[in-house]
Amino acid sequence: MCVQKNNRNEISLRVNSLQDLIKFVIPHFLNYPLLTQKFADFYLFKEIVELISTKAHLTEEGLLKIVNIRASMNLGLSELQKSEFSNYKPVPRPNINSS
Repeated sequence: MCVQKNNRNEISLRVNSLQDLIKFVIPHFLNYPLLTQKFADFYLFKEIVELISTKAHLTEEGLLKIVNIRASMNLGLSELQKSEFSNYKPVPRPNINSS
């Protein structure tokens, strides 16, 4: 992981590996959770990272799990991804109470 201070108001963080995500990024957002529905995207992202860290993405079943999770994040799958994984089924998106 690389941290670079660009000026007084900005810092860039470059993640170089899966281990950086597991060791630094995910714990940060668990300790300082997002307070909006974006936390749902983080939660789904964390599930994908966990699947990749156990090498589930190397199997057809594991890859389809990742695609199904990705389909529920942000804007969902691109048109190309939808055509390549026509049997995808988005997972339920967690509902985040931001009050």
